Amino acid sequence: MGTEDINTEGKSIAPTGNGKKIRAGIILSIFFGVIIAVLLWWWIHNINRIATDNAFIEAHLHSVSSRVAGRVERVAVKDNQFVRKGDLLFEIDQADFRVKIDEASATLEMTRNETSGDVAKVDQSRAELEQSKARLLQAGSDLKRGKALFAKEVIPREQLERLETASKVAAAQVEEKEENLKRTRAEAGMSSSGSREAKSAQRKAQLEAARLQAGYTRIIAPADGFVTRKSIEPGNYIQTGQPAMVLVSLDDSWVTANYKESQLTWVKPGQKVEFKVDTYPGKKFTGSVESIMAGTGSVFSLFPPENATGNYVKVVQRIPVRIAIDHKSDPEHLLRAGMSVEPTIFTGRTVKDALHNMNPFR
Repeated sequence: MGTEDINTEGKSIAPTGNGKKIRAGIILSIFFGVIIAVLLWWWIHNINRIATDNAFIEAHLHSVSSRVAGRVERVAVKDNQFVRKGDLLFEIDQADFRVKIDEASATLEMTRNETSGDVAKVDQSRAELEQSKARLLQAGSDLKRGKALFAKEVIPREQLERLETASKVAAAQVEEKEENLKRTRAEAGMSSSGSREAKSAQRKAQLEAARLQAGYTRIIAPADGFVTRKSIEPGNYIQTGQPAMVLVSLDDSWVTANYKESQLTWVKPGQKVEFKVDTYPGKKFTGSVESIMAGTGSVFSLFPPENATGNYVKVVQRIPVRIAIDHKSDPEHLLRAGMSVEPTIFTGRTVKDALHNMNPFR
């Protein structure tokens, strides 16, 4: 009846052991065939895919601090608030800086008045110098005539000596007036070419510096991002350079995936990437390979390995791969810096390429 054999006389006989072996062989063949088919499908399916779970999201972190010290008057943002570039973050009390502006402005006006008086002194010194030069010229002419008259014995030697002394005194007065002119020029802040007041320029620079300091009391967002790690409140006194908060920019975030060096044979910039994060199971995000780091992670560690030793042990290194995120796949900005990622790179490698590389006679 399907399990029995019938002889030529119509009598049934007991089933033989060969039938069981044949059926067992068929079942085993089907089983191993299925396993081989599954393994072949898995190999073909993953031949162009490279995955790792050693990856995370990174973003630009903007540390916001104050360029001046003072008391915080107002904080315009809250933790985890999204801000645009140029939005006010917090403000420092400007009272002290307004006083400095008024003081610098008054000093500039006083300097301008002083400079006017100094310029007048310079003009006076210049006129006195011209007069001294005229006296020297006259004394020189008188001495020349006196020498001629003394040669003719018209005047006595005593008068000639007085003319010589007068000429020397006139020359000394010219030197004195020249030094006096240099001194008054220096006091007026004028160079030898007559260019205007260095004092006024200095006071103008001080006034501009005071205005800049007052402008630094309004701290604005350097980029679009989310406010995190806010550590100030109204009334706090903040020092110059003290971190006040951090802005996390998610518009240009990326994935850093640390692949094994043996996995990067076929990885190139521009290849498509799919990844998922633990926070959103079942949701896939997309991106592309942007670049491959110029060295392994251990090379840039605090204590890089020294392999020129006798106890060297080879360790498979990991090389960071930067993956640009397609932000169209994350329109709601669900991704956050530091999230664990499992990216898969599609290298575009085909079965033909794999078989070609496996051929030992190529």
